[in-house]
Amino acid sequence: MDTSIDTRQRLLDAAQTLIYASSYHDVGVQKICDHAGVRKGSFYHFFPSKRELALAVLDQTHALMQDTLLNKAFAPDLPPLARIERFFVFLYDFHTQVKNNSGYVLGCPFGNIGCEMSTQDETLRSKVDNILSAAEAPFATALDEAVANGELPAMDTAAAARALFAYTEGIVLYAKTRNDPELIRDLGERALQLLVPADLK
Repeated sequence: MDTSIDTRQRLLDAAQTLIYASSYHDVGVQKICDHAGVRKGSFYHFFPSKRELALAVLDQTHALMQDTLLNKAFAPDLPPLARIERFFVFLYDFHTQVKNNSGYVLGCPFGNIGCEMSTQDETLRSKVDNILSAAEAPFATALDEAVANGELPAMDTAAAARALFAYTEGIVLYAKTRNDPELIRDLGERALQLLVPADLK
């Protein structure tokens, strides 16, 4: 039995790739082990169940999203509303690359599992809910700054951030359904119109 840290990481990476490209239900433990080149006994050394592996995958994917998308898009080198616009550019670039590699827009990895499992597994539903809620935070921070510096009128920035992120999830779902990342760019350019009157832009 291989109990190395590298083996655990191979299992995580295999599950992340396979579940994102397919679905939670469609990807079994044996398929994950085969993809990772790991024996099934080693799987259960690290993860008591596929659910536990999926929770670890969600944590890993969340950390990756934070480092490669949110932190970079919302870095304070741009004014707050420009950071939101940059987020949609980065989101478009990511999904375009995914389609170039796989032939498909695969959607939001959190939204995918949330839609599939939210009525079947409360633990997974709660994990996805927490991740999506946390993703609203940089939007809220940017909106707070925009209100403070006069770029936006006074508003409930927490509610506005939630609406913007919900709009984001809707765009990605629409792009997945159409298999067309251009929708992310086209609709992302209109995101701030939900908040900013034309005479303030």
